[in-house]
Amino acid sequence: MPEGPELHLASHFVNETCKGLVFGGCVEKSSVSRNPEVPFESSAYHISALARGKELRLTLSPLPGSQPPQKPLSLVFRFGMSGSFQLVPAEALPRHAHLRFYTAPPAPRLALCFVDIRRFGHWDPGGEWQAGRGPCVLLEYERFRENVLRNLSDKAFDRPICEALLDQRFFNGIGNYLRAEILYRLKIPPFEKARTVLEALQQCRPSPELTLSQKIKAKLQNPDLLELCHLVPKEVVQLGGKGYGPERGEEDFAAFRAWLRCYGVPGMSSLRDRHGRTIWFQGDPGPLAPKGGKSRKKKSQETQLGAEDRKEDLPLSSKSVSRTRRARKHPPKSIAQQSEGAGLQQNQEETPTAPEKGKRRGRRARTGHRGHPKTMPDT
Repeated sequence: MPEGPELHLASHFVNETCKGLVFGGCVEKSSVSRNPEVPFESSAYHISALARGKELRLTLSPLPGSQPPQKPLSLVFRFGMSGSFQLVPAEALPRHAHLRFYTAPPAPRLALCFVDIRRFGHWDPGGEWQAGRGPCVLLEYERFRENVLRNLSDKAFDRPICEALLDQRFFNGIGNYLRAEILYRLKIPPFEKARTVLEALQQCRPSPELTLSQKIKAKLQNPDLLELCHLVPKEVVQLGGKGYGPERGEEDFAAFRAWLRCYGVPGMSSLRDRHGRTIWFQGDPGPLAPKGGKSRKKKSQETQLGAEDRKEDLPLSSKSVSRTRRARKHPPKSIAQQSEGAGLQQNQEETPTAPEKGKRRGRRARTGHRGHPKTMPDT
């Protein structure tokens, strides 16, 4: 799913592609989306974007003299598992474009679309960042570091470090692939207690005798965990493209795949944490590893993203966790209809064939020869 770097790249994409474009009219929502309507209409307005952690704020700013008179409106997006933005011709909308902003005539009309195949993305017309999320690991590093070290008494740090890294109250922007890469570089077991790992950072203070350039050099050569939470996402941003996700081009994905050192890489081991998320690592998993959990090693040569790796990150409340647990206890009775082609063919192959006419149901398959007939006693 999109993580902090992908949201940052998406904001850069919107600002670059929409620079100089004038949008006009109403904001159009798809009929199947359950997200709220956007109460905005203007004859001429500009669009800009700003990312913070795993959220993106889109601002619609009316131009002077536009009608009807309208104040700027901000929307905050969370991308879910598959959200992204695309700029396309108005007559060639993507299939899953659930929110559309059209350019004003007379030039050929374009549409900036929020595309979300799996429909877990969300937008909020209130324009406020979600309450409870911590400072952004990319853009607010000093505040992020202070927020973590000041709150180490929180019960979230009783958990394994791999689980604590997904808590958006403290690590806003870190997701599944980032946590694996960060822990791998420092050779930290993923199921080591989070507080044990982070308390040591409170004592690590650079010598006052060092100059500023010497301090920066020391940090770059030997970064700690919190510094890598800032530096590793920056590396992904520097790869360019639109980020990791379903709309990523093959060339972009190849660069991202080559960048990975641990996540889904052949030879690495994996376990599931208590939320069902797969954590990739090398070596000892740590003292808090789930009991009975079997470590699996990556064998194939291609990086494959399993379904458990595309789940949402650790939510800010326990409601969605309880829903997930209920869903696991009571799975749905019917399978959603597959798309035509390969999906339909797969369903047909898995459907058991009907018994032939005249044969009893439930009889075991025979070996090819008939059994001995019963002999009737002589009268």
